Amino acid sequence: MSKVKTSTKDCMDQDNLTAKQNDYAIFLPAISGFYATFIGKQRVNNDYVDVNRMPAAIQDMEQMNWLNDQKGLFPYKWSLYSGGHANLDLNKDDASEDMVRKRDPNTFMLGDSGGFQIAKGLWEGDWKANSGCPKAQKKRELVLNWLDNTADYGMILDIPTWVIHDKKASNACQIKTLQEAVDATKFNNEYFIDNRKGVSNGGTRFLNVLQGDNHTSADEWYKQMKVYCDPTVYPDRHFDGWSMGGQNMCDVHLVLKRLVALRHDNLLQQGVHDWMHFLGTSKLEWAVLLTTIQRAVRKYVNPNFTISFDCASPFLATANGQVYHEILTPEDGKWSYRMNPIADSKDYSTDTRLYGTAAVDDKLVDVFEESPISSRTQMKDICVYKPGDTNKNGKEGKTSWDSFSYALLMGHNVWTHIESVQRANREFDAGNYPRMMRNNTGTILFKDVVESIFATPNRAEAEEIIESNSKYWMEIVGTRGFSGKKAMNARTQANKQFDIQGSVTVDKEVKEKYKPVLDLFEEA
Repeated sequence: MSKVKTSTKDCMDQDNLTAKQNDYAIFLPAISGFYATFIGKQRVNNDYVDVNRMPAAIQDMEQMNWLNDQKGLFPYKWSLYSGGHANLDLNKDDASEDMVRKRDPNTFMLGDSGGFQIAKGLWEGDWKANSGCPKAQKKRELVLNWLDNTADYGMILDIPTWVIHDKKASNACQIKTLQEAVDATKFNNEYFIDNRKGVSNGGTRFLNVLQGDNHTSADEWYKQMKVYCDPTVYPDRHFDGWSMGGQNMCDVHLVLKRLVALRHDNLLQQGVHDWMHFLGTSKLEWAVLLTTIQRAVRKYVNPNFTISFDCASPFLATANGQVYHEILTPEDGKWSYRMNPIADSKDYSTDTRLYGTAAVDDKLVDVFEESPISSRTQMKDICVYKPGDTNKNGKEGKTSWDSFSYALLMGHNVWTHIESVQRANREFDAGNYPRMMRNNTGTILFKDVVESIFATPNRAEAEEIIESNSKYWMEIVGTRGFSGKKAMNARTQANKQFDIQGSVTVDKEVKEKYKPVLDLFEEA
């Protein structure tokens, strides 16, 4: 029996992932600039990729654009794009930005402000509150304008609290203490509050980012930042929802505590605070965990409440030669998507077998789940360089891949990641539970506990339910691979959001092109 699993009954069928979304928490592919460049420049110039380089069954680059519901092979209306890697000057046309700037108006884009770039020193300047630094001020202006005119929701320009534990990062942005990070973020918030276009004028809605690297600092951050979402303090100018960073994004104990606090602080109002985003969340079990929370909040607090989460794993995986090839949802087991280096050999340069078929036939992997991209891609479309072929620098590299090989596999990986999230939710709804969705004794179900927390209108009772299940929260592994209050011990694991199995040799030329995507995938 074939171990190549086909996603559609006919490779010419469009796999409409938007239609399959149901009421699940929404995964946002964190679009890489590398990938967007191929979409945009081909759209504008029509020769960025030579027609002879395109797979025979993919002749229009828009087929790889999931934000194009007419031509895309797998339409999906939601994505995230980071201002940290965008061209922030909207006065200049930039074909590489077309996928985002000129997307279908029916799509949804969350704009990340680029706070990580501040921490890394990539956006130079003294970012302390009231520093008067002209470089920092110029970037504030550009980021706000970009978000206001590009995104449906945008994140405020926060200073991640992990910078105070990283000497290099701290020196780069001049932020040395938790309070300095808080004060700097408050300074940026005030600028955004005072200068945003406003939703009534066509501007974006803003998410107030919650940071903190343990429960104490997260509580302190929330205490000082919640005011910016308060309509009684900032009428018509307040922020419009929440984004969970630091410990808030990977510790379910803290997540539930914070949601109860938001409810009783009247900061989850329908039509006012309808969106909550979780930064850099890739674990498949968290897809159903967040769906469970979303449904409970909708039922008892705010029927419009929506949770989204993002990761750059499909893109970073490709940069490391990794290809998604199997989705695993075993009953009472660990749920995951498998990725491995599959084929990078010049021996395949004339191989006309479909990519997935060849991978299984040649025992490179045991199972390959076809995507609308891979089902139209031959092995020679990926392993394009023949022995003796030279790259644009006139040198023969070790890899058989060119830069477009990466783009094709990124498209495949994006589909597989979205499919894995949606399949996980379908399986969960059918009664198939991953290990983390019940406690070690099997006597406590996550969805039942969440239901009880939000079913009670009494704050003290809700908080008591949370604390009484603290042992169970320690069993739920966070996005960085740690559980409960240990979640942020993974700060040093920033580049290990998924397990990299094996390695490949990648031409320096391609690696350099791909560096913006590698930079994007970092600690939120």
